[in-house]
Amino acid sequence: MGFIGSFFEIIGFAFGIPIGLFLGYLLFIYFEPTDVKEPIVRPLYELDANTLNDLLADIPLWVKYSDYERVDWLNKFVCDMWPYLDKAICSRIRSIAAPIVAEYIGKFHIESIDFESLTLGSLPPTINGIKVYDSNETELVIEPVIRWAANPNIILVLKLLSLRITVQLVDLQIFAAPRLTLKPLVPSFPCFASIVVSLMEKPHIDFGLKLLGGDIMAIPGLYRFVQETIKREVGRRYLWPQILEIPILDSSILLKKPVGILHVKVIRAVKLLKMDFLGTSDPYVKLSLTGEKLPAKKTTVKMKKLNPEWNEEFKLVVKDPESQALQLHVYDWDKVGSHDKLGMQVVPLKLLSPHEAKEFTLDLLKNVNPNDPQNKKRRGQIMVELTFKPFIEDIDRFNGPLDGSMKKESMRRRAQDEVVSNGPGVILVTVRGAVDVEGKDHNNPYARILFRGERRKTKMLKKTRDPSWNEEFQFMLEEVPINEKIHIEVMSKRSGFSFRHKESLGYVDINLTDVVNNGRINEKYNLIESKNGVIHIEIQWNTI
Repeated sequence: MGFIGSFFEIIGFAFGIPIGLFLGYLLFIYFEPTDVKEPIVRPLYELDANTLNDLLADIPLWVKYSDYERVDWLNKFVCDMWPYLDKAICSRIRSIAAPIVAEYIGKFHIESIDFESLTLGSLPPTINGIKVYDSNETELVIEPVIRWAANPNIILVLKLLSLRITVQLVDLQIFAAPRLTLKPLVPSFPCFASIVVSLMEKPHIDFGLKLLGGDIMAIPGLYRFVQETIKREVGRRYLWPQILEIPILDSSILLKKPVGILHVKVIRAVKLLKMDFLGTSDPYVKLSLTGEKLPAKKTTVKMKKLNPEWNEEFKLVVKDPESQALQLHVYDWDKVGSHDKLGMQVVPLKLLSPHEAKEFTLDLLKNVNPNDPQNKKRRGQIMVELTFKPFIEDIDRFNGPLDGSMKKESMRRRAQDEVVSNGPGVILVTVRGAVDVEGKDHNNPYARILFRGERRKTKMLKKTRDPSWNEEFQFMLEEVPINEKIHIEVMSKRSGFSFRHKESLGYVDINLTDVVNNGRINEKYNLIESKNGVIHIEIQWNTI
């Protein structure tokens, strides 16, 4: 009996332990406690110090920190929109998941994977506070603090070997503090080209996961393992300085910056039309680039010539050599009345190779319409020489691959050293706006830029102390502007007759040495001779 008793003890122990654990697991999952009491609501002044410290984490940030703003209106908006947002988000989830799921159908004996139920529940996320950063750049940086105690009902059904396996996500809780950067700001709806998302701290994510009706997150050790894994993986991918960029618009199309200079030499024209009474013409040429609003450049007028020679050189700033074209318009100058058009022609810049001069002999046309019968009439020819020279920072974009004898970085550094000493370039001045500019008689501000005898000005904005211009101006230079200053003054102008027609609201002189050394500055300056006025200026120096 001793041997038989020992045998049954071992058998009982071997089967009793797993059965007991399984029954305990079922009791833990399916039987809820009956001694749960209703929470007691008490005012804060009745709580002691220890209880207040325990509640400190749940107090909204706009209560604890003055730089966070309360956004009850936004929470109200999200609450009212949530039923529709829920359906839109879930529809988006289905469309994203469909191609991913399709890759697993037929593999590992999987017959189908589908959502039996997909809803984020009736409880929307809430924003406990939001912080907005002031930036000199053309971007908007906000940091919302999001809490979401959701009641989703997401059931995924997996058919495997004719077995129906259900996985259900329930009781989702998320606490996150993301940083959202909308950049760059552009004048096309929705007014920003991309959203850059980054988490400022590791998020807290809690949820229940049911497999075949049982909460597998209740298995000892699994819950903690899943929590740590999620925090680690999310932090590794999206914790600052890691970012997730979501493109919205094509910023390269909306915000084209100069990439080089087009050198144009207008050489001569031959056999032009006779427009004057004596059988001659007084020709001159207008040059401009498509897509630009800058005034066209002009050659000199050659009096009484049908075969004029100019040999005059011009420089035009290029923003997109793939799509832009040089427009050439030949006119007959008249002392009285409008000037007669002798002909025109267009040269796409994509026909040029960087740093290579190319000469064109072009037949003048009436217009660019190929079906216009008037274009068959001979109007003469014009000869021009074009050279496109990209800026240093864009040299890799337009040049082919370099050989092994010289690295790109070393070439760029050598070119920069040469340009800093004596290279030509372009100064780009962007007048963003001003704040607290106030005149004694009127407030119709505009900005005036003075540099090397050239004068430019922004549009005038009426009746405002905080104008926003966002206008760009170009100054072509043959040498680096070391130890030079640019004068920017805010003026106010009253329309109509007045003894105080114009009034200065303050000015600033900016030394361009820092611009040349750094390539770019983006600063706000206190206006001289202004009580509180501040102007926002961005200046960039590009060299070829």
